[in-house]
Amino acid sequence: MLANDLILFSQVIEFGSFSKAAEANNLTNSSVSKRIARLEKSLGVQLLYRTTRKLTVTEAGSILAMGAKSVQQATNDAISAVSGFGDQIKGHIKMSVPTISGDLLLAEAVAEFCSRHPNLTVDMSMDNKFVDLINDGYDLVIRTGHLEDSSLIARHIIDSQWVVCASPFFINKYGNPETPEDLKQYNCLKYTYQTFGADEWQFKTENQDYFVKVSGSLATNNASALRKAVLAGHGIGYLPRCLVYPDLCNGELIELFKTQVAKKLGVYAVYPFTKHQPQKIKMLVEHIKSQYLAMSHYFVADFSRV
Repeated sequence: MLANDLILFSQVIEFGSFSKAAEANNLTNSSVSKRIARLEKSLGVQLLYRTTRKLTVTEAGSILAMGAKSVQQATNDAISAVSGFGDQIKGHIKMSVPTISGDLLLAEAVAEFCSRHPNLTVDMSMDNKFVDLINDGYDLVIRTGHLEDSSLIARHIIDSQWVVCASPFFINKYGNPETPEDLKQYNCLKYTYQTFGADEWQFKTENQDYFVKVSGSLATNNASALRKAVLAGHGIGYLPRCLVYPDLCNGELIELFKTQVAKKLGVYAVYPFTKHQPQKIKMLVEHIKSQYLAMSHYFVADFSRV
């Protein structure tokens, strides 16, 4: 099996077509097709489904693509080491970030990084869904939550605490719940875009965590919309601290049960496993982490828990 065929396969996946990979390597389409077929024959598996309109990667092809990308990156790194390219930050990065952090700090942080490195371009999508890094072609993803895919590398950046909060208007009108159990008697607005916990809010004692099942008139998958409803005095919310931190500081929202709320999620920089991580990814992750830590008071009440 030739390393060049692995690199060519990686390029076919990246470009999404034989013709573009052929053009990039000054080859004919038939030559690219024959080399991919040779790779499939040597492995004894089908890597791609071919139709007249599109290419679809098989499960085996997806697995091989990760290794092939490493081969391609290792080759590029070896060439860069002697050409001086390795010391530069250039090229393109495709990344996905959550909407709350994107609005709060990542849009500005990534734009600043690009300004420092004018030969670099970044395509940053802001979306809360858990994207498929390999099949969707992402180089870097910022995620909040739990990572289950062991084929990916996840670097912890910071912890994101959640808070229970309500507006002064709501508290004055309906009273202040004295214990988490009292929330069962209040209109609790629910954030549905999460793995669990929309109507089971997590609290803690000295010995253990427990859940309080709540109900309310509004449920939404948009945290910013839920924040507005809570600010308007329509109910009590259970939200990421970073989203409502300015509202807590200026008194537009009141934090309830400060020492008893248990929900805390990790924020991670996630990228495909490779032995030769590009310098541009390493430096961007470092820059992003520094921006999170500079705003750590938005995410955690106790700095020692960052």
